[in-house]
Amino acid sequence: MSEQTERDAERCPADGGNAAGADAGADSAVIDEAVATARAARVKGSPAAIKVIAPAKVNLHLGVGPAGADGFHEVETVLHALALHDVLYVQPSAAASGSGLTLELTCTFHEGLPAVEIAQEDNLAYRAVVALAHAVGRQEDEHLTMLLEKRIPVQAGLGGGSSNAAAALVGAARAWGISADDPRIEATARTLGADVAFFLHGGCGLYRGRGDELVHALTPSKRSVVLVKPDAGVSTARAYAAFDADPQYVSAEERAALAEAEDASAVALRNNLAPAAEALVPELADVRAWLEGQPGVEAAMLSGSGSATFAVCESLDAAFAAATAAGKRGWWARATALSSARTAVIPR
Repeated sequence: MSEQTERDAERCPADGGNAAGADAGADSAVIDEAVATARAARVKGSPAAIKVIAPAKVNLHLGVGPAGADGFHEVETVLHALALHDVLYVQPSAAASGSGLTLELTCTFHEGLPAVEIAQEDNLAYRAVVALAHAVGRQEDEHLTMLLEKRIPVQAGLGGGSSNAAAALVGAARAWGISADDPRIEATARTLGADVAFFLHGGCGLYRGRGDELVHALTPSKRSVVLVKPDAGVSTARAYAAFDADPQYVSAEERAALAEAEDASAVALRNNLAPAAEALVPELADVRAWLEGQPGVEAAMLSGSGSATFAVCESLDAAFAAATAAGKRGWWARATALSSARTAVIPR
């Protein structure tokens, strides 16, 4: 994930609040699991609820350049969507006169992900809806109930927070009758974080700038991959600081080959931020080395600044076997595949 997006929150709140203004909202509160379950069932069961998928991503290539005057680094990256995804439900309903826009965001965590609590107004999905409302001049009195089913781990370099924000933009746009190709959606996405706009397109693409400027799309792959993430996390700020202390820039030859690639399969795996991240958290190097020794694994690399490492496998069976073995070592792991997916409304 890009350093800008990693600096943003992607955790989930437990309760709802008012969104009449970008800084409005209630404090986070822990709610009973039964209450969250009942809320989830109510939203998913509503025929008015809009269902949006929010895929994860990996960086097949990440080339970090020098830092600019603003402290951010120019990057060149190839982002590729995964079949692994979160699901966001958006249920619109009427609100009291004069209330403006109110939001209620509830998260549920699945497949072994630990629950994370934070004020909902710090969640990128919540902020995305508020930002789009401002961008389009939305002033109706209305309530949006959002349910986010999390399967992508947070702070993993898999783009979960960015993808959730893109899904919120797509879901809110559908609820408000805004065309999916309205340029204000992508313009808003670019204000939220470097990876958010990618998820509106999905598939595979070469990006530059802060990772938000599409150079060209690449033909996506369908290769099987396994994701492995230890409990230890990586501070993105510290990873970039360590990189700056001993920068290892991508060569001109590598960049030329990358620019010529038209297919994801032609992209050589490369992440020049990985050595800095692995030096800060040595367990990440252990994960990569372990994955490289697993049967059927062809190559393994840290995604973004981590802390998830992905491995390209010769088959889905090999990916499942590696995921099972990683789980026995106490690591979070999932078998999945590279995909052409993007954030999109799913017919119900």
